[in-house]
Amino acid sequence: MKSFRFEITTPERVVYQDEVESVTLPTLDGEITVLANHMPLVSVLVPGELLIRSKGKAYPYVIGGGFVEVQPDKLVVLAHTAEQVEEIDERLAEEARKRGQELKKQVAADDVEFARISAKLEQDLARLKVARKYRHRGHVGITQEGIRKDG
Repeated sequence: MKSFRFEITTPERVVYQDEVESVTLPTLDGEITVLANHMPLVSVLVPGELLIRSKGKAYPYVIGGGFVEVQPDKLVVLAHTAEQVEEIDERLAEEARKRGQELKKQVAADDVEFARISAKLEQDLARLKVARKYRHRGHVGITQEGIRKDG
């Protein structure tokens, strides 16, 4: 399969940069998969799973929203946050989700604060969902069949 250049960047760092065969992303309009020579596209990303496929392996990440720019030979994700599944502490993510739900109840009258807390809660829920999905599958290097492969 033909590869293309891919990069995930957050305000803090370049998270991932390499040649890949495909990337599946969560957009406002639903999940899309980008392959080499994809038509040019700019879209808003929502919190959720970003899945990179490269050299027969799948590499799951969680992103906290952002933007994507697709060019025929390059894909750039500018994410608010991005983490490998292994970086997520499920216990801490669950605690953050619970705190967010409580705060959301307390600030219902303040529209700006409510929106900020709702966005953070959406990110925490995405982190939990993806972490739980891959919890029993080991670490990066999950093959396309879902079998863990060290390497």
